[in-house]
Amino acid sequence: MLPDSRNSPPNAAPVVFPRTCILLPTYNERDNVDPIIRAIFDLVPDVHIMVIDDNSPDGTADVVRALSREFSNLRLLSRPSKEGLGKAYLDGFGRILANGDFDAILTMDADFSHHPDYLPQILAQGATHDVVIGSRYTSGGGVEGWELWRRMLSGWANFYCRTITGMPLRDCTAGYIFLRTATLRKLNLGGIRMSGYAFLMELKYALWRAGARFAEVPIVFRCRRSGESKISSHIIGEGVLAPWRLRLRGKF
Repeated sequence: MLPDSRNSPPNAAPVVFPRTCILLPTYNERDNVDPIIRAIFDLVPDVHIMVIDDNSPDGTADVVRALSREFSNLRLLSRPSKEGLGKAYLDGFGRILANGDFDAILTMDADFSHHPDYLPQILAQGATHDVVIGSRYTSGGGVEGWELWRRMLSGWANFYCRTITGMPLRDCTAGYIFLRTATLRKLNLGGIRMSGYAFLMELKYALWRAGARFAEVPIVFRCRRSGESKISSHIIGEGVLAPWRLRLRGKF
């Protein structure tokens, strides 16, 4: 748990947040993207946001273009087709690392399942860690609104991943992640091939193997506000195989 700021010494230095770009991957998130962007800038107005849209047919990109005239720290990365979460994030990573203007990247969902209210805590931990995970399964975290089968699937998946890979993390499939760009530059991002939740496991595994300093901040994960879940049988199947692939890759 994070220390209570009310107990800090009266002359304690204020937390300095790293220069951060938040990546929001979208596909058919027209109803969510405007309120999530406004909520983020209300809480942390100095961050930048890059929306990575996979050619959403519902006009998500048009909403972002209109908002970019209001918010100078907002940009849109339009991709030609839907290729999965991993491809979208890797494209965003590449653009940010090539730009060189940011100390950190933060990944989060655009549907309010990762609530912006946790951003100040996560960014504060990012001042002293390479990777900060918004964690459902560390002390104080949790999930609201999920069916029993999905709670069981997620809990089992994290236990399964920890057991096979050896990663000392409570939430191996979390997507609410702060990443230092200096640490990302140590990775062979071109060698990351998985998508969906498996991509999130693979990314954390690569960071752990690279010696990154991790912290987990408790969050409550809530159901999306609007739209349909992107989970599929392909994503679940890839997640089952991913820990074994990572273990074998680490071994050989």
